[in-house]
Amino acid sequence: MQEVNYKMLLITLAFGLIIWFIPEPEGVKAEAWHLLAIFLATILGIILKAAPMGTMSMIAIALVAITGVLAPGDPGKAISLALSSFGDKVIWLIGISFFIARGFIKTGLGSRIAYLFIRVFGRSSLGLGYGLGLADLVLAPAIPSNTARGGGIIYPIMKSMAINFGSFPDKEETHRKLGAYLSLSSYNVNLITSSMFLTGTASNPMCQKFAADLGIQITWMSWMWAAIVPGIISLILIPYVLYKIYPPEIKVTQGATKMASDKLKEMGKVSTNEWLMLIAFVILLVLWVSGDFFKIDATTTAFIGLVFLLLSRVLTWEDVKSEKGAWDTIVWFSALVMMGSALNTLGLIPWLSNVVKDQIGGLSWTMAFPIIILVYFYSHYLFASATAHVASMYAAFLGVGVIIGIPPMLLALSLGFCGGIFGTLTHYGHGPAPVFFGSTYVDVKDWWSKGFVLSIIFLIIWIGIGGLWWKVIGVF
Repeated sequence: MQEVNYKMLLITLAFGLIIWFIPEPEGVKAEAWHLLAIFLATILGIILKAAPMGTMSMIAIALVAITGVLAPGDPGKAISLALSSFGDKVIWLIGISFFIARGFIKTGLGSRIAYLFIRVFGRSSLGLGYGLGLADLVLAPAIPSNTARGGGIIYPIMKSMAINFGSFPDKEETHRKLGAYLSLSSYNVNLITSSMFLTGTASNPMCQKFAADLGIQITWMSWMWAAIVPGIISLILIPYVLYKIYPPEIKVTQGATKMASDKLKEMGKVSTNEWLMLIAFVILLVLWVSGDFFKIDATTTAFIGLVFLLLSRVLTWEDVKSEKGAWDTIVWFSALVMMGSALNTLGLIPWLSNVVKDQIGGLSWTMAFPIIILVYFYSHYLFASATAHVASMYAAFLGVGVIIGIPPMLLALSLGFCGGIFGTLTHYGHGPAPVFFGSTYVDVKDWWSKGFVLSIIFLIIWIGIGGLWWKVIGVF
């Protein structure tokens, strides 16, 4: 995209000014209303691609500081509060995890893991779908950018497999041989693994942060434990469902196992750096899983993993400095979290929750719960960014539900899990979507129609079956 689209930027500015000058509703502070104007204009700018997310975030931080909405009459405090989220532990958990993900790509361990699964499961097209999915599952806990995981590791291998069996991106008549099925299967499995782990995709820790602002504490382990049953069921069912409703023409892929074996031979023996990367991966998982017991914070664990990789020279400081995706995420994440948290502190989210409660407060929480989930899930048709969706709607919907009487942890986790799986709806719905859709194997009609079918299945699994599991483990 262009660095700045001035036409869209003017539309964004006009939208923000209109909200700014609308008189604030009764019960809302002027500062909260003006911050809302900046926040919503930032989200609109991201949706309209008025500028890159980092640029929009810098504009937002500057406006928050200049207008003094967080500290009227105190410029020094205003800029300090505008920059406050850069010290938030959630921000650094994601940033450092990006650096750790670089180790998987640099050492080749991520590709080796994928080829090992393909060598075992790749005798059929369905097996290929499962093999690529299992590789994604193994990598997901330590690679929080599902775009890097799906687009940087899984997609190139998936595409080479498809081409090897005569399914070429530039020859439409060959798309259904194998490439179309593998594209949708790999993409949707990526969404599942994104929902299964707190570190599975960048927007999950944002949910954790907003939930904490409302007094709901979610840990890495509690997220994973709640997601494990619906996640595993989804991993088993989704590739098979796609195999039935969008079948590949090629069913037997014996050559895939040989291709994977050849690639593994080409890679040679496991290198010292791969072993070190594997040790770091195990350390991270052990500490994330046992963090509650040993009182080790998830961000502290991430720092431990990064330091190990730096001291063992798997990563260099140049690698850390050049990881643009991490620094970009730290910037825009900090800006959105800062504004989202401040809206709660200034009382806007509680006010909005009470307004909505007055409208639907007569419903029991068992009736309100599915309504909130469905509206939140299917409103993703309007968003080209999971992060923008979570930033603009998660805290408000969670606040509304809690006031109505929905068990807080149930709603916080349910909305959080939606942040991955609602990406199935469109070809722009999540970070990896443009990568897989850009291969041209699947057209828009098939992507949307199959995505809608899968969205129903996802909701049945995650909210229906998942709800039964959550009752058993005491989430509500």
